[in-house]
Amino acid sequence: MEEKAAIAAFAALAHEIRLDVFRLLVKVGPGGMLAGQIGEKLGVLQNTLSTNLTILLNAGLVKNRREGRAIRYFADMNGVGIVLTYLLEDCCGNRSELCRPLLENLLKDKTMADVYNVLFLCTGNSARSILAESILNAEGAGRFRAFSAGSRPAGKPHPFAVDLLEGLKHDTSFVRSKSWDEFCGPGAPKMDFVFTVCDSAAAEPCPLWPGHPMSAHWGMPDPAAVTGTDAEKRLAFAETYRMLNRRILAFVNLPLATLDGMSLKQRLDTIGKARVGQE
Repeated sequence: MEEKAAIAAFAALAHEIRLDVFRLLVKVGPGGMLAGQIGEKLGVLQNTLSTNLTILLNAGLVKNRREGRAIRYFADMNGVGIVLTYLLEDCCGNRSELCRPLLENLLKDKTMADVYNVLFLCTGNSARSILAESILNAEGAGRFRAFSAGSRPAGKPHPFAVDLLEGLKHDTSFVRSKSWDEFCGPGAPKMDFVFTVCDSAAAEPCPLWPGHPMSAHWGMPDPAAVTGTDAEKRLAFAETYRMLNRRILAFVNLPLATLDGMSLKQRLDTIGKARVGQE
C-alpha cells in the first residue's frame, strides 16, 4: 500500500465523528446502516454526517449502496485489511506472512456474520408493510435487512404512516410504494424470510422468490381502512405500529442459528397467530 493512501486512511479516522461512524459500521457488520440511522444513532446532523461519510468513502474505509432514495453504508473490510496489512508489513522480524493468519481471522470474524433479508408484503404497500420494514431495519440493524412490497401497490405511502415514522425518529428516505415484482426478477436480493401482513396478499398466488425463503402470515387489520376523525385514524396507525413492533421484537430475538427448519417455522407461525387485541 502506498504511503499517501495510508496517510489518507489514518487522517480520515483522526476525527471524532468519523471514528465513531467507522466503529459503528464495523460493529453492525455486513448489513450496514442507512445514513439516517447512523445520524440518529450518533446524534449527528445530516449535512455534517454527509461530509464525513464522503471523507471515509474517499479513504476506502467505507462503501455505500443506493436503496431507492436512501443510501446504505458499510465498513469496507477490504480497505481495512489493506490498511492493517500496511501496518504489519514489517512485523514478526520482517516476515509479514507470520502475521497474516491473525489478520485474516480478524477480518473473517467481522465479515461472516449472518445478515438475513426479510420481505414484508401487503396489497398496497402503503401502510402495514412499510411500518414493518422500518421497524425491522431499526430493531435488527446489523442482523436483518428489511424490504417491503405490494401485490397491487397504491403508488405512494399513506401520509399517516410516514408522519408516524417521522414522529418516532425513523428514517423515511427509503419509503415508496412498489410492486413485489421487484423482488422476484434477476438481480433481486435473495430473501431469507417473507411475511405477509394482510389477508388479501396472503390469499394471492405469490411469485417464486429466489432462494425459497421461509414464509409466515402475520395478518392484521388495515389502519388505512379506519373511518372517523383524523385523530381516530392516526390512533389506528399507532396501534398497528405497536402490534408490528411486538411481533418483530419477538422475531429478532429468536435463536435463528440454533433452530431447525420445522421449529423455526412453528415459532414464526406462533408469532403471527397471537391474537391482535392481546399483543
